Amino acid sequence: MKIEIFSDFTCPFCYIGKRELERAIDLAGYTGQVEIEYKAFQIAPDTPRKNAPMLYEGMAEKFDSTLEEVKGMTKNIAVRAAEVGLHYNFEEMKTAHTEKAHRLAKWVRQFSKESAYTEALMRGYFLEGKDVNDSKFLLTVIEALDLDVNLAQEVIKSNDFSEALDKDRYDAQQLGVQSVPFFVFENRYGIKGAEPTEVFVRTLHQAAEIAGIQPVLKMTGDGESSCAAGECKI
Repeated sequence: MKIEIFSDFTCPFCYIGKRELERAIDLAGYTGQVEIEYKAFQIAPDTPRKNAPMLYEGMAEKFDSTLEEVKGMTKNIAVRAAEVGLHYNFEEMKTAHTEKAHRLAKWVRQFSKESAYTEALMRGYFLEGKDVNDSKFLLTVIEALDLDVNLAQEVIKSNDFSEALDKDRYDAQQLGVQSVPFFVFENRYGIKGAEPTEVFVRTLHQAAEIAGIQPVLKMTGDGESSCAAGECKI
């Protein structure tokens, strides 16, 4: 089953939606039967590449609000994140331009480690206060994934994979994607936003019919308390 995810590394609902999808794949019995491809969607392409403000300061300026007012805006997001086991650290978050991180993701994809890369960047940004526009942080992630740091550094310094990002923007326009996360299942079904797990489960089953796959039964128990062939285990 193919799932395409339009997402950005600094989108709080994208990380929440990622967790909801992962939970749904496990609950629905499709673990190991899903191919996920991430599509770049920059939610704030006008963010400064250098000297970007902290999240709350940036929000206060953008919305012409006080720090206390913008802190109130994030409370519901924090609650929603906690429901899926994510404890967002908004105080340490910094606004970040994500073009560099997305280009590097395209390079990582050829090594089948895009999901691990995405998880590392989102965890770093939302939970640990890391800057996803910081080359040092990106290269630390690359090293942890056991990939070639020197080659990754060349990608960062160049404009490599810019065309791939342009292609993602075109695909988003064709599908009418205006916000993220946006999930496309088997190029047939779509989910807009970080919907509850049950919505993902239902859509997974629908997409599985198109893909021609069946959920795998998850077994629990040791079979000791059971009967068979006219006999019961005592």
